[in-house]
Amino acid sequence: MALGNGLISANGFPRFIARPPWWGGDLQTVRNYLRRRPFLLDPHPAEPLEFPLPDDSGDILLATLNRPRAAPTDGRRRPLVILIHGLTGCAESSYILASARHLLDRGHLVLRLNLRGAGPSRQRCRLRYHAGRSEDLRTVVGRLDGRLAADGIVIVGYSLGGNMLLKYLGEQGRRAPLLGAVSVSAPIDLRATQRRFMQPRNRRYHDHILARMKEEAAPLSNGLAAVASVYEFDDRIVAPANGFAGAEDYYARCSANGFLKEIRVPTLVIHARNDPWIPAASYLAVDWSANPRLTPLLPRGGGHVGFHGIGSRAPWHDRCISLFVDRLAGAKARRR
Repeated sequence: MALGNGLISANGFPRFIARPPWWGGDLQTVRNYLRRRPFLLDPHPAEPLEFPLPDDSGDILLATLNRPRAAPTDGRRRPLVILIHGLTGCAESSYILASARHLLDRGHLVLRLNLRGAGPSRQRCRLRYHAGRSEDLRTVVGRLDGRLAADGIVIVGYSLGGNMLLKYLGEQGRRAPLLGAVSVSAPIDLRATQRRFMQPRNRRYHDHILARMKEEAAPLSNGLAAVASVYEFDDRIVAPANGFAGAEDYYARCSANGFLKEIRVPTLVIHARNDPWIPAASYLAVDWSANPRLTPLLPRGGGHVGFHGIGSRAPWHDRCISLFVDRLAGAKARRR
């Protein structure tokens, strides 16, 4: 990715420059845990939404719709933005709340979705989300109130949610009823991500995430005590519960890198090359020029869903998201 000498890159997005003292991928990644900042959405009215799933599970996804407390002063119409959390996250995760506040303050409707079995949806679901359960996302988009989608829909997916989103976009192709999409720190090669995550340098990350995965799955799965790694969790719990032959089959069939060429809506793809969990090689191996609808932003720094940069207290990826959505909305307005 070619960058200019100033604070704006060649493609018009701000450059990422880490904000001191959060240098390096690990500090960028854990910064939200070390210095928790409340992102209160109270000024923006909220209402609960439910999305019954059409399979025979009886599962229902729960979501929160936030409306901006005031109409935009410029009179411009803005699309609805749907936010999808990552592994062991939910609609109340700090990065989801940060993005929601940033977008609401700019006049967007924001829908924060809990995936199947995540957060409050856990009490309403027998089954559980995974990196490839894109059919649930298709259901949510298809069952949205048309009044909410009147000015278009943009979906933003983080980490595992980003992989699910990219897979959905590739599967739907031209049928995807979206204005655009954004993925942030998505594990587009699940097998390569698993190998990186199992490295000794990531042991603390691994043990923390595995413990949360077990806690999340406890009401739904047996035999969790014998699971000693994320790979074993995927092989013994996720795969058999979802019709995969094993972890390797799950990774091969659900990795988003196999769906990128079929995406037909404008999509911003954000990933830090120093992400400690997801290898940069997964992104650098993609021929981005093969699909002009994809815009990759691959800065050297930023960590995993971190991107705490100079120039604003808002994370860099949130600033890029809002700029991208503004461009999409502007292009739609010119077509009217």
